[in-house]
Amino acid sequence: MSQRHGYTTPDAGGYAASGGGYAAGGGGGYVAGGGGGGYAAGGGYSQQGAPAGSYSGAAAYGSNNPYAAPGGPGGYAAPESNGSMGGGGTWDMPGNHDESKGKSGKKSMALHAMNNNVILWACFFAGSLLIYYMLSGGDFSFLMTYGALSRMFGFAILNFKTFRTQKATGISVKTLQLYSIVFFCRLTSIFRHEGYLPYDKSGDWLYHLIEFLAFACTASALYGCSYPFKDSYQAEFDKFGEFNVPPGFGIVYIIAPVFLVALFIHPNLNSDLLSDVAWTFAMYLESCALMPQLYMFQKQASGVVELLTAHFVFALGFGRLLEFCFWAYSYHELAHSNGSKLPGYVALFAQFMQLVLMLDFFWFYYLAVKNSTPLVLPSHSGLGVV
Repeated sequence: MSQRHGYTTPDAGGYAASGGGYAAGGGGGYVAGGGGGGYAAGGGYSQQGAPAGSYSGAAAYGSNNPYAAPGGPGGYAAPESNGSMGGGGTWDMPGNHDESKGKSGKKSMALHAMNNNVILWACFFAGSLLIYYMLSGGDFSFLMTYGALSRMFGFAILNFKTFRTQKATGISVKTLQLYSIVFFCRLTSIFRHEGYLPYDKSGDWLYHLIEFLAFACTASALYGCSYPFKDSYQAEFDKFGEFNVPPGFGIVYIIAPVFLVALFIHPNLNSDLLSDVAWTFAMYLESCALMPQLYMFQKQASGVVELLTAHFVFALGFGRLLEFCFWAYSYHELAHSNGSKLPGYVALFAQFMQLVLMLDFFWFYYLAVKNSTPLVLPSHSGLGVV
């Protein structure tokens, strides 16, 4: 008897697998070994004393005690091994269980994310209805207050995301700087005069409060991104307008032309140059304030936007849509002292262009919320912004 590479060759010419494999020992019988519920066929083919080709012995499946072949000429009882067929006659495939658990886990996470999305916006809409019925006169001008409320909600989400994760990833500081200027200029106008306030009773004090809270949330998020969480701020992607200007000053290409337009084309509802220009500048500037954020989304290599950041941007866009609906009906009131309605047309056009720039973002946001997946933007778009 000789041994080579794990195979024992008996004198009768059979093979015996030492690890529980194929054995044709002694009388040429076949024994398949297996442990832990393995299969063993004993007796094999009997070539002596049995008809040619007949099968003698028995085969059994066992969960704990594998079948050992009854003694026969050269019979062999295979040693135990793992991964063989179990007692129920089915294969135990650990990989299948792991895969099914993985799929189940992903479905659970997706369902959890969807529930969070539903709860988040359900709370916002429920609060909006409560404010409408309790603090509004039901006038059409409440759309202005509703738009302001949506903006404040967006910046509240951004603060929650920033301070909970203690990270400023995916957030454009330039957009926060622009919105800080927007709210500051608007507040300087509406606290001194009433020409640009909603007509209903929400314009008595609620609109002021919402705008002030939005300003506070914007300043808070800007502080978080600029100081305590500055290390996670992705300045390499927040490069909007940085052409022949010091790093971080790209917004000058937005502020300067918008201010000039507001200075020469503005309504006169407050009959005060400083107040009218401040409100108009805030209106025009807000239409451009999201451009650095959308630009940053495009420049990120992965194109993946965190869902809370996406909620923040969508809330700002939704607020702008509400205001556009209001001004589409009331733009003729934004008239200059000489009777020109050009300021109304410019304000309406500025808001419309912002919505156009956000169209593809709205679409991919809808897909992300629907499928409870991260928002993934294409690397390029027809407008070159998102």
